[in-house]
Amino acid sequence: MSNRRRILIAFLCCGISLTASAQEDLSAPVHAKPAKQKRQSKKERTLNPDERLAVLASALDSKIPRLPEYDCSHLVHAIYQRAGYPYPYADSNDLYEGVEGFQRVSQPEPGDLVVWHGHAGIVIRPSRHVFFSFLHAGPGIDDYNSRYWRGRGEPRFYRYLKNHPCAGCTLARGRSE
Repeated sequence: MSNRRRILIAFLCCGISLTASAQEDLSAPVHAKPAKQKRQSKKERTLNPDERLAVLASALDSKIPRLPEYDCSHLVHAIYQRAGYPYPYADSNDLYEGVEGFQRVSQPEPGDLVVWHGHAGIVIRPSRHVFFSFLHAGPGIDDYNSRYWRGRGEPRFYRYLKNHPCAGCTLARGRSE
């Protein structure tokens, strides 16, 4: 199956998944607050399903060439920028350790970062462990629970925080900072 077809199928499946989660949120009682909101300040909120879909659309519509100096961390940075959710560039090792503007989560959602030491991607469909990143043949999707990725160690997942003081920053962040 061509890479474009695989991406389209993943996108469509994820869109259905996001629609279902949005409908579940609407069925909750008005007085009940989701656990996520209790732990976050009003200033820092995570992306809602529509905003996560914008990140996925930017990823799956990505026409970013693979240049020698351009790696997976540049790809995810460009995708978030294109979707309207900027953060200071950080390489995959810094992302793995955690950077401002993202919170670590144990249960990924579409649009979250999946990161190992030395590699980063964007979660497309967590129920199937599908993520998007630069792979051997260029941008594409893969299963982060496959033997290859498990061999790289346990992935960490991070969720973008809107309205974080660092959101909108464009300066590069070095390891020494």
